[in-house]
Amino acid sequence: MLAPKRAKFRKQFRGKRTGKSIRGSHMDFGEFGLKALTSAWVTSRQIEAARRALTHYIKRGGRIWIRIFPDKPITKKPPETRMGSGKGDVYEYVAVVRPGRILFEMSGVTKVDAAEAMRLASAKLPVRTHFISKV
Repeated sequence: MLAPKRAKFRKQFRGKRTGKSIRGSHMDFGEFGLKALTSAWVTSRQIEAARRALTHYIKRGGRIWIRIFPDKPITKKPPETRMGSGKGDVYEYVAVVRPGRILFEMSGVTKVDAAEAMRLASAKLPVRTHFISKV
């Protein structure tokens, strides 16, 4: 699964998920894309599940680009732990996705196949998405 190799700081604040995505909101690599309509934290497990759904459907034909990377550490305290005693340990990594962000891009397949593959991948993600194409 995706995770940063190293980070300047081990733990981060939770932050806000308001506003639209400015960076990463244009298709740069492929012909077809999956664009986020809502904001959410997308975990590395969800990204991997969506990637597997894409590659499984197109049967290793075409090319896929993952445009999001989980670089935000999320902490979680162990179960049945009392309040206090600091912040929990890093549990997983997430990518902060805001509306307008391109999540995946694809090329080398037909529009019908790309739309169906993106539909299957979007079922694995916690955001509402929209299929877009250059052609």
